Amino acid sequence: MDESNEDPRLPHRRNPNKSVSLDQLAEFGVLYWKLNPTIYENDEELAKIREDRGYNYMDLLDLCPEKVENYEQKLKNFYTEHIHQDEEIRYCLEGSGYFDVRDKDDRWIRILIKAGDLIILPAGIYHRFTLDPSNYVKLMRLFKGEPVWTAYNRPQEDNPARKEYIKGLTEKFGVPLATH
Repeated sequence: MDESNEDPRLPHRRNPNKSVSLDQLAEFGVLYWKLNPTIYENDEELAKIREDRGYNYMDLLDLCPEKVENYEQKLKNFYTEHIHQDEEIRYCLEGSGYFDVRDKDDRWIRILIKAGDLIILPAGIYHRFTLDPSNYVKLMRLFKGEPVWTAYNRPQEDNPARKEYIKGLTEKFGVPLATH
């Protein structure tokens, strides 16, 4: 992702563009599935993911100017770089948007999500979210137990979830990660 400060809803591709594979994302703990959003209520693959990972709570979020109070402020909050104590699990049922995550060199990777994309961000990874120019996304949010969505804005180097995430990546890559 480029470092431009233009409208965050634009693609922000580097020039030349450099793609990141699903395997590369998985190295940072970011997991991805392609599912059929038209059958999410009876999707066996989704049910298996939920069971395997212990996601017993689900809700739906329609994110668009017409349906969200303080829409611009909420988007600004989502786009502020942060971490969570738990995994962040989002399943896109309609529309599209971008999750940005930091790589091991502390550079942004932009992930376009659209209908059918299920993404899991590990606890402790710096990330942010924004819509694309369509200004609409319908997301399923999954949680273990009661829904908890507490964002801890950067810097969070002393946060236990961040320390655990860094420890895992340092073991995987054999070198400390960049932190600016």
